[in-house]
Amino acid sequence: MVAKGDMIYAWAKDSEVQKKGECGGAVTALLKHALETKMVDGVVAITKGKDLYDAVPTVITNADDVIKSAGSLHCGTLLIPKLIKKYLNGAKDKKYAVTCKGCDAMAFYELAKRNQINLDNIIMIGVNCGGSVSPVAARRMITEKFEVDPDTVHKEEIDKGQFIIEFEGGHKGIKIDELEEEGYGRRSNCQRCKMKVPRQADIAAGNWGVIGDKAGKATFLEVCSEKGANLIESAKSKGALETEAANPKGIEIRGKVENAMFKLGDSCRKRDFEGLGTGKDRLKLIMTESAKCVKCYACVDNCPICYCIECSTKKPWYVAPGVLPTSFMFHLIRFAHVSDSCVNCGQCEELCPMEIPNALFMHSQQTEIEKMFGHVPGRDMSPPIHALAEEKAERARLEATGTDSIYINIFDEE
Repeated sequence: MVAKGDMIYAWAKDSEVQKKGECGGAVTALLKHALETKMVDGVVAITKGKDLYDAVPTVITNADDVIKSAGSLHCGTLLIPKLIKKYLNGAKDKKYAVTCKGCDAMAFYELAKRNQINLDNIIMIGVNCGGSVSPVAARRMITEKFEVDPDTVHKEEIDKGQFIIEFEGGHKGIKIDELEEEGYGRRSNCQRCKMKVPRQADIAAGNWGVIGDKAGKATFLEVCSEKGANLIESAKSKGALETEAANPKGIEIRGKVENAMFKLGDSCRKRDFEGLGTGKDRLKLIMTESAKCVKCYACVDNCPICYCIECSTKKPWYVAPGVLPTSFMFHLIRFAHVSDSCVNCGQCEELCPMEIPNALFMHSQQTEIEKMFGHVPGRDMSPPIHALAEEKAERARLEATGTDSIYINIFDEE
């Protein structure tokens, strides 16, 4: 029997899934099996749109269509949890299986704390992630650094420290370190990320640690919950998945890869945060950059922490409407509401038309709060430092309970 805490190698039994899926197709097989057995009502996946720079979020309800989502899109930088909250009613009335990066898993937990997503109805298959590349930056990188027409590229991957492309007429790989030293490569938030193996998911999957004759032919699965164990056991018993115990040496190697990524993340944080300066110099830099804001609300609309129906940034007594440059109060409100819970997903920076380094500003503040209070967002269901409640509801609760504590049980309320 598969149990929480197990570490195994797994691969699809179906030859087509093996061929089209990553590393033996185990993740694809698990998603397909979850739909076939009605463990879930749908699979939320990312599929390739026009090209490999066009990541399209898709809800799959036919098990035979799951294979269309097989493979990785490192140039697709979507964040799934906010989409589930916005378009699928937060999984409150249907069950979904989802593959997720570290920042996705963290965002799931932050939204769940705020009663915006029902995690009981979500099966999370987390994938180890070395980072993703902005589609716009990827096109420029492939043109300028690889000297290849990006429209001729039909496959990309990040493997053994290289960004590798396959294109009409050949393939080419360049070391990630070299690319990033020249301003290309992974998104800056990905460079700072330390959530490389999302163990808060039900299953943590990936290729790190698969060695020997199974290298490239199997997926490393770390079973992180009873829900994950039940899915794997069911897939095995119904003949959808084959498994064997992970090689102890492979487990050791996996740990070393993860630790190396931690050190790299620390190094990138030091570089980026020190580049902001300190004290008044940092504030001046943030105010100068933020002055470019046109208040398009892309940061608010796509941030997994921003969920309020009535956003304080839209209240005219805080931020005057129709005025440019936008008042710095707009950004102060976001810093105050989000900084303790920022998961460094990068959406606020990725989608900013004025190219303001919003994610850098927010992440730098989150890490300072983490140093002071020890709170790490997105790792578990621990409530955030800044607990907010609607005034009317809170006053009614205080009157009913007789307590004068504003912050008790706020995040338990439906």
